[in-house]
Amino acid sequence: MSESPGAWKRGTLVRGIGSFYTARDSEGKEFTIRCKKKFRRLHMTPLIGDEVLFSPGEGEEHGWIEEILARKTVCLRPPVANVTMLVIVLSPVPEPDLILTDRQISRALAQQMEVVIAVNKADLDSDLAERMKKEYAGAGIPVFAVSAVRREGLEALRKIMTGSLCCLTGQSGVGKSTLLNALLGLKRETGDLSARISRGRNTTRETELLEKNGIRVMDTAGFNLLEAEQHLEPQKLRERYPEFQPYEGKCRFRECLHDQEPGCAVTAAMEKGQISSGRVERYRTLLHEIRETWRNRYD
Repeated sequence: MSESPGAWKRGTLVRGIGSFYTARDSEGKEFTIRCKKKFRRLHMTPLIGDEVLFSPGEGEEHGWIEEILARKTVCLRPPVANVTMLVIVLSPVPEPDLILTDRQISRALAQQMEVVIAVNKADLDSDLAERMKKEYAGAGIPVFAVSAVRREGLEALRKIMTGSLCCLTGQSGVGKSTLLNALLGLKRETGDLSARISRGRNTTRETELLEKNGIRVMDTAGFNLLEAEQHLEPQKLRERYPEFQPYEGKCRFRECLHDQEPGCAVTAAMEKGQISSGRVERYRTLLHEIRETWRNRYD
């Protein structure tokens, strides 16, 4: 039986295994709690990062989640809540999938998250970070060259992450766990890259919210696919590209989607080198995908 609301506590979900969750209160004390059936009826699943009200239980008895408070942001892959800064980790190996990166950026900017790119393993390829700086300069996304193994470039990344609820995300094998260890001074398990298929072995299987020295960061499992958004209107995608904003309203056609329309100001800016051609080409790839998904949304 749950305690009265007056005995409820407020906390943040910091990890979950099976049907059990760990909530951490403002004093740093942790409680094991479970999710009530009412949330299943409401089609609500607790996410790491959720702010909750919970009854703490007594003795060895677990407590219960009583309320999931309103979420500021939601990431579906990885599934976490209330992130204010998305830190996308790239590396020379495996080769960066920039379509995947742009999908993540699009979804993050739609929710007013800050986005940062950390190019790990910079000791293997010093040029990749410079290329990414040029690629994302128009979007206003800062890029940091770091080497978790050599402990290089970490202080600048720590500084920008401090004060935000961060989610470290990226392809399998980019070294997220090694980077977290270096950033926070931890000794968590890390994995080697599979040389045969050039994809990482996931050492992180459960999401966990880590806190140390003013940094709050989600450790999440790597992934290599991110599905198309099901309910995004095609004309809304362009709003997620900050580098397009100076050219909005300057195209020949008022409803220009910056695809192949004549008189497109974005195309002209790209041809002049004012916008990254890679960003525009990948935008058009995503636009075509979203158009197809939108047409088939009721099938």
